[in-house]
Amino acid sequence: MKKTFIILIVVVVSTITYAQEKDTLPKQKLFELSFGNNVLFIPDSKLIDISQNEAVILPTKSILFFSEFRPDKFLRIPVFFNLPTESKEFLVNGELISERASPTFGTGLEFRLLKLNVLGNTRIEIEAGSLASFIFDKNGKVRVSTVLAGRVRVMRGENFVMYIGCSYSVGVNAFGLLYGTGTVF
Repeated sequence: MKKTFIILIVVVVSTITYAQEKDTLPKQKLFELSFGNNVLFIPDSKLIDISQNEAVILPTKSILFFSEFRPDKFLRIPVFFNLPTESKEFLVNGELISERASPTFGTGLEFRLLKLNVLGNTRIEIEAGSLASFIFDKNGKVRVSTVLAGRVRVMRGENFVMYIGCSYSVGVNAFGLLYGTGTVF
């Protein structure tokens, strides 16, 4: 045991004393973490009933927790969680109807379609892809929906990101607007 401890100390001390001060390889930033908002414009559960009653559908707002792993220059693996901050609301014949909005999470594949360098260290990227969204229904059941999503990212410097995008949930028939800021690690 003492012998192992002494060898460990010698290795640590030798690493510290002979380590290179600066890494010659550029640091590759592969992970983005951001927070934003998502506004969903069409609810899923009452779409048929409401369309027959000529209702006005009010947008539902939610907080968007978004992270993205970039294992390749063009490939992105996003992971998101939408936490509604208000209930779904409909105006039917002058009456306001509210119901619980369900939280969702999902993941999938996106691809960088375009990259433009503008104004020195600022660049614009366009990403699009297909995701799977898991919706926690009000009965406690999990439903799966395909989401087509895209966003425009504006990166300033090495790690600051702002974005705006849109999504369309195929199974739910809902359109969403998403926007936020983040950091690239």
